[in-house]
Amino acid sequence: MKIPTMQGVIDRRILVNFRVDADVLARQLPSPFRPQRVGEMGVAGICLIRLKQIRPLGMSKFLGLASENGAHRIAVEWGESGRTRQGVYIPRRDTSSRLNAWVGGRLFPGEHHHARFEVEEQGNDYRVAMTSDDGAAHVAVAGRLTDGLPSNSIFGSLQAASAFFQAGSLGYSPTSTPDQYDGLELRTFAWNVAPLSLERMESSFFDDAAIFPTDSITLDHALLMRNIPHQWQGRAAIQGLSESCA
Repeated sequence: MKIPTMQGVIDRRILVNFRVDADVLARQLPSPFRPQRVGEMGVAGICLIRLKQIRPLGMSKFLGLASENGAHRIAVEWGESGRTRQGVYIPRRDTSSRLNAWVGGRLFPGEHHHARFEVEEQGNDYRVAMTSDDGAAHVAVAGRLTDGLPSNSIFGSLQAASAFFQAGSLGYSPTSTPDQYDGLELRTFAWNVAPLSLERMESSFFDDAAIFPTDSITLDHALLMRNIPHQWQGRAAIQGLSESCA
């Protein structure tokens, strides 16, 4: 899907990350994607992102739009032209913007579902809750800034976690065309993350034991980003095989 380059600011981005049994995670992935592993585990999570000043490249920021958005993400890799690529597969996107919900999958890569967001930010404390209009997705996160990652994180350091997610800038989403996945790349012009200690974490997707048995998934850590100038750039779609995820 060809779109103009969009630019704006990531006003706030919370990345909640789980370590997941890679075989379990693989069942949620269509071809050609497979779990990207850290050690023996796969990585999946939720991005809760507030965007502002979003507009086509070159347009005045005063004409830009703002929205709250949520995306379910799975870190993946796939083969392309004889080499291994890395990025994220995004099975679902939700947005507070009815415009985003309308253009998503039509004029902009990735189908977007409209959702209601409740946000509270005070000092070092952050609370974000999201419930989609169709009732299929619910997320609630509450946390506060802390000094470091949990001691049991699969990432050995905050720097290692930061580098992992910075490298996963290319995302693919399902489309209305079977086995076709639209590509969208996030280009950031600054990059900084801070660890969040979570006091509350609810997810209708990751808490579903029919999809993720309780012994297959563990909350690993959460990260916060603020005030990141960026661009969104469309990338060529990927055509998968006819087999679908289980």
